Amino acid sequence: MKPIIILIAVFAVTLLVSKLITGSWQFILSGNLGMCCMLCFTALGHFLFPKGMTMMLPPGIPLKTEMIYVTGVMEIVMGILLMVPAQREKTGIILILFLVLIFPANIYAAVKHVNLGKATFDGPGLAYLWFRVPEQLLFIAWVYFFSIKR
Repeated sequence: MKPIIILIAVFAVTLLVSKLITGSWQFILSGNLGMCCMLCFTALGHFLFPKGMTMMLPPGIPLKTEMIYVTGVMEIVMGILLMVPAQREKTGIILILFLVLIFPANIYAAVKHVNLGKATFDGPGLAYLWFRVPEQLLFIAWVYFFSIKR
């Protein structure tokens, strides 16, 4: 829920401030800044809760902790690149692929009841997917609309 709040709040504030300063609604800037801030926020989880994040990865995946740190850095870099107009479309495509590729880890975590923050197996379980699936689709649509479609 926090990522959606950050996404929409930053989008709304940036949109209003841009209208006051420039006299026009800067939808592309606002949408990409919202996604940038949301990605930087979610990347924090990779560094603050690496143990819980590694529990989201199924057995057989090597270098789990390293992968968590690398994907955290990737989220920050992609967020920043969304703010560079010349890189926005390529970054948007890569980000959508990234969001699709990491989604199975969310399903695995739900099945195993992973509690990310506590690094335990007492999380919400499959009910979490009722929120997470639409959330992931929103993120993908958001990136497409503000970064690729333009």
